[in-house]
Amino acid sequence: MNYHPNIRDKLRRAYYLKGPFQPVTHKFPCRNFGKGTRRFNPAWFSAYSNWLEYSIGKDAAFCLCCFLFKPDIGEQSGGDSFVGEGFSNWKKSERLKIHVGGPNILHNQAWRSCEALMNQNQHIPTIFYKQTDQARIEYRTRLTASIECIRYLLHQRLAFRGHDESEDSNNQGNFLTLLRFHADHNKDVKAVVLENAPANLKLTLHEIQKEIINSISTEIINFIIRDAFFSILIDESRDVSIKEQMAIVLRYVKNGSIIEHFIGMVHVRDATALSLKAAIDNLALVAVAKNHSQIFTFFLFVTNVVNVVEASCKRRDMLREKQIVKVIERLNNGELSSGQGLNQSTSLIRPGDTRWGSHYVLEMTNELSKALQRKDQDIVNAMSLVKVCKQRLQMTREDGWDSLLEEVSSFCERYGIDVPNMDDKFFAQGRRRRKMEEMTNLRYYRVELFYSVIDMQLQELNSRFSEASSELLLCMSCLCPDDSFLTFDKQKIIRFAEYYPKEFSTVKLRELDSQLANYIIDVRSTSSFEGLKGISTLAKKMVKAKKDKVYPLVY
Repeated sequence: MNYHPNIRDKLRRAYYLKGPFQPVTHKFPCRNFGKGTRRFNPAWFSAYSNWLEYSIGKDAAFCLCCFLFKPDIGEQSGGDSFVGEGFSNWKKSERLKIHVGGPNILHNQAWRSCEALMNQNQHIPTIFYKQTDQARIEYRTRLTASIECIRYLLHQRLAFRGHDESEDSNNQGNFLTLLRFHADHNKDVKAVVLENAPANLKLTLHEIQKEIINSISTEIINFIIRDAFFSILIDESRDVSIKEQMAIVLRYVKNGSIIEHFIGMVHVRDATALSLKAAIDNLALVAVAKNHSQIFTFFLFVTNVVNVVEASCKRRDMLREKQIVKVIERLNNGELSSGQGLNQSTSLIRPGDTRWGSHYVLEMTNELSKALQRKDQDIVNAMSLVKVCKQRLQMTREDGWDSLLEEVSSFCERYGIDVPNMDDKFFAQGRRRRKMEEMTNLRYYRVELFYSVIDMQLQELNSRFSEASSELLLCMSCLCPDDSFLTFDKQKIIRFAEYYPKEFSTVKLRELDSQLANYIIDVRSTSSFEGLKGISTLAKKMVKAKKDKVYPLVY
């Protein structure tokens, strides 16, 4: 009775399951009663087997049933002797029989309480738990059916909702239609979903669907993070309202295959490196150039022109007619050449933020731009192009101004565009900036625009392709399986591994050296590794051939 009421029945059940303590082989001590001696008779255990127990320490008998439910019996039927003090008057053994008594004696009430305690099926809590278990089973069946339908729709990239999701609607949407189809082909599901589900627990609301989708997404992300090699790709993008947002993609390897999952969009205050946390930005030299306010204005103006023209078929046709007249005139003058892919009709392309192909105005970086976007990237040549790009930009900065000015002036003269005198004072268009330094047109266009944009691009190239990152890429290219692993270089691959000390300890580097020596002989002599293209195909082939287990450090 010293325990909390909520756990007393549990304690009683534990006691009763152990049974009364009956040490049959014990040597029971004798007691003096008048002129003779008496002791506990072990035969009484057989006569009262289900309740009589004996305490060796007290040399006394007790009633297990009365002890467990301990009725307030006062002096009746032996008083409290069979519960608290214990019965030890061995001379009056008839007291044992009196203690049991008739059906209404308190001992028998305690006995019936013990029977009820052990018969859990009749207990109200037991019945409640049974009902709860059934409800839990039905809920799990209902939830599983909803999850299966949502997973299928996600896999097939199908919409969920319909125009009218009421029970008598003919257009309830894919989710409810699929759930009904699932129920029609599974009687266990049909018994607990839709019309057969509780009104407040159908698990079909749009909010429930979103919660399930979020849970699935969380499970997928946890699986990738826990069981796969993965990296995070982050880029900035703006929505239609020109709000900055961050796009997040997980790239991971499964069975040798490289898989990318779009995780979501997150609104951010700006697209700086600090706001995107160590984001992995796309190298877009045009985007870098557009960080310059004047260049940004230029591209914004071009975009507006394209929008105005593209929005009207009439304007588009007028522009094409004028362009055709000019092209014919220049062809006749010998200024242009004709042929396949030359001076033919094309559609206007909107200058996107990271579309390299749409910015041929930056022709010096065009080859690099295209090389970095190819799926079959030749890293060695790409790194060479980076070096070439840097050198051309630097040469253009030092010696390219005069030729650019001449080319722009010729273009403006051809199309009747005024060219400002470079020696005149520069006047900013629109609202004049405060404390703006007075300068000539030459200084503004050459220093503030030309030099500034080139410096920004050089800084970007130096930042993205430092000596360390360039060495990493060149070392990684030594794993390429093209042309029978022609670029394989064991020392460069080991150098590559040294950049990751947490993955490759000194001991593992020695193991890698040995694995690489065996690996290259193995793959070059195995026919199934012939004709592979790119590291991704090599990874898949290694997993398929179980070489990832033979050469785990190489993999």
